[in-house]
Amino acid sequence: MRLGQAYPVRPATRLRALIRDSAPLVVPGCFNAMSARVLEHAGFEAVYMSGYGSSLSVTGLPDAGLMTLTEMAENARRIAAAVRVPVIADADTGFGNAINVVRTVEEYARAGVAGMHLEDQVAPKRCGHVAGREVTGREEAVRKIRAAAATRDAMEPDFVLIARTDSRGARVVEGGSAARGGSLEEAIWRANAFLDAGADLAFVEGPKDLAEVERVCREVKGPVFYNMTGISPRMDRETMARLGIAVTILPGALMRAALLSMHDLAVALRERGPMAEAELDARSKGHPFGNTHVFAGFDRIRELEAAFLPPEAAEKYEGTLGHMPRAAAE
Repeated sequence: MRLGQAYPVRPATRLRALIRDSAPLVVPGCFNAMSARVLEHAGFEAVYMSGYGSSLSVTGLPDAGLMTLTEMAENARRIAAAVRVPVIADADTGFGNAINVVRTVEEYARAGVAGMHLEDQVAPKRCGHVAGREVTGREEAVRKIRAAAATRDAMEPDFVLIARTDSRGARVVEGGSAARGGSLEEAIWRANAFLDAGADLAFVEGPKDLAEVERVCREVKGPVFYNMTGISPRMDRETMARLGIAVTILPGALMRAALLSMHDLAVALRERGPMAEAELDARSKGHPFGNTHVFAGFDRIRELEAAFLPPEAAEKYEGTLGHMPRAAAE
């Protein structure tokens, strides 16, 4: 819980150091401030704001370009404010053309995230592992990355810009007409063009097997950002290090685990009534998150009360029932 605590190093500076020193940096996905805090509590040094998870958790809708810049940036701001570790955030297509991208970078940087990725899909976009994706022409895609890089340089040079291409397995739309695309060669060309335009890392979405991942790592002339989900192959840290992957995200695992757990409990509540909640309470004893009040940060609230409120404010705890936050001296 970051309430009232210091920020020893700027998030973007910290993220760059983590990328430089890790081989690779593995970053799981969160979908809101609470899930980000769970990942931080588990010991991860950075977290990733999933666009899919953001859309589903904020609006209840699929990752199909239905979230606005305001909604995405606000979710990013809440996540970044809740944790001390750096946050990498999905920024979809930049929510428009190259001019819209300028504002997107500004809004995400002001939100406190350490880095973001932009993709070359047409709007409305969709999840990178769902069929029917279309990407813009090369020139438009490169111009948007160039605009993002110029904005980063002017506003926050350490802000990490990740350029994503969805052209593998998608159709290319050029001049209003669509042509069959989808080759790995096209994706690698775009990744290198994005790096030349100023991106810090290149993100080729959707390689279908290990051989394609190896080729991406061999032919992309800069740090590779990898999404280990959907059709993309799973691999261990040693394999990722051998290939030279700089950053790997695991965007949806926490969201799927949460959905499964909530569904199972909901079914139990419907079938067995309130006692199902009592059974959950009994199972949670001894778990690190067994006491939700402690995880939420009520102890920190009491510390702040002791530091900044008059002494008589503590009298409200005397003789009352319920969870008793610990005072700093206890």
